[in-house]
Amino acid sequence: MSSFANNPDLMSWLCGFAAFVVVVLVWSALIDRDPLPGRLKSVTQSRNEFEDERRKKNSRRAGLRRASLMKRVVEWLKLSRGKELSELRLRLKRAGYHSRDAMFAFLFAKLAMMLGFAAGGAFFTLVLHLGKLPPALGILAALFTGLLGWVMPNVLLKNQSQKREDMLRKSIPDALDLMVICAEAGLSLDAAFDRVGREIGPTSPELAEEIGLTGVELNFLPDRSKALHGLADRVPLPSVLALVNTLIQTEKYGTPLAQALRVLSAEMREERMMRAEEKAARLPAILTVPMIIFILPPLFVVLIGPAVIKVMAAMHN
Repeated sequence: MSSFANNPDLMSWLCGFAAFVVVVLVWSALIDRDPLPGRLKSVTQSRNEFEDERRKKNSRRAGLRRASLMKRVVEWLKLSRGKELSELRLRLKRAGYHSRDAMFAFLFAKLAMMLGFAAGGAFFTLVLHLGKLPPALGILAALFTGLLGWVMPNVLLKNQSQKREDMLRKSIPDALDLMVICAEAGLSLDAAFDRVGREIGPTSPELAEEIGLTGVELNFLPDRSKALHGLADRVPLPSVLALVNTLIQTEKYGTPLAQALRVLSAEMREERMMRAEEKAARLPAILTVPMIIFILPPLFVVLIGPAVIKVMAAMHN
């Protein structure tokens, strides 16, 4: 303590530091901070959130108005009646359209494309006289284009279903492996479907959607086999049908789920390997025509070309 008191430089530094701290504290207490920028920032943020919510509500209302308009038009024309509607609804689900208004939107699109194609064909043939067709043939051409517009949505829907089935076929073995892991970890069937749907979502959104929908149906439907059969109907693949039959048998007879899924996973891996070997064995036959068209003619030109040139030069001389 005596050494601290005998050191005047240290005392002066401490006194100066204490005075500086006191001045800063007094200044911060007396200064009048303007709260207006903070309030303006919060008001702007709240206004942006309100505008975003209002846009979302308006877009939802516009979508509902369009859906109700299409539904009224389809019902007024009685296009939504018939025995093929259940099949059409199933084809839409297989293409990935699970909405209740998807069927009315599809029928309205068919009607709009038929009228648009027919009007376009009549305009080009009867008004612009393209092809210089007689009026009767122009009307037939307009009817043919209208029929083409009526059939076009079916073709697009079929192509969409095939592309979706191909993507699902590639992702099902990985999903089955994840399901085997979940079953061995002790999860129930509902929890396994929910976990697999969340885990496989980044790599295969289509399969994640189907698995998630099946998990929801397993929780709400009184008959669990009906939910599993719904998955087989929406995804018409042999591997999915085998998975559904295996799950139904395990639910019915109480067999171990993990063991059944492991056997099914091994069978799917073998089936994928056999499919790859089949494609590889079919490759030489597929490459025959391109080789004949694109490879053999240049080869003949390289081999026979110099001899032909020499023969032509000798005959000319």
